[in-house]
Amino acid sequence: MNALSTEENPSERPTLLLVDDDEEFLSVLAPAMKKRGFLVTTANSAESAFELAKQDAPEYALVDLKMSGNSGLVLVRQLTGLNAGTRIVVLTGFASITTAVEAIKLGATHYLAKPVDADEIVAAFKKASGDTEVELAANPLTVDRLEWEHIQRVLAEHDGNISATARSLNMHRRSLQRKLSKNPTKP
Repeated sequence: MNALSTEENPSERPTLLLVDDDEEFLSVLAPAMKKRGFLVTTANSAESAFELAKQDAPEYALVDLKMSGNSGLVLVRQLTGLNAGTRIVVLTGFASITTAVEAIKLGATHYLAKPVDADEIVAAFKKASGDTEVELAANPLTVDRLEWEHIQRVLAEHDGNISATARSLNMHRRSLQRKLSKNPTKP
């Protein structure tokens, strides 16, 4: 996946599907990824991305986790169902251990927390295995962060259903929605 010159045949360029509901982010990232040799297609929802992928399954996909409509996790499962060889990187501003694990279980190759740049994304696509040199956290998670992680795990177990998650957590649905609308707490 080396950078390709613009004179090369576009059909030889690796295909990349960028999926994010942040139009500004897509408008900056798409040209950056084209410069790095990709034939780029963009979508601003999981539903529209899946329709595009059904027409021509991409070799690579960068999928935002949290979007209106279906989540990025649903799209990861759909993309791997179309082509198990698609290298998928999940991108999120709401990083949690639970969603990272679920993304990998569903077929993503890597998981990145925003903000990221194009070079970090390309490096993530190249990773075939984990990194044993990654630094281990010296501090344990805070109680608030543990609560956030637990809620995310239970939410994933209930396929994103807020009402079912609230019942499982023995919590009022609106209280759960308030907790979910806040940014995750620091680790």
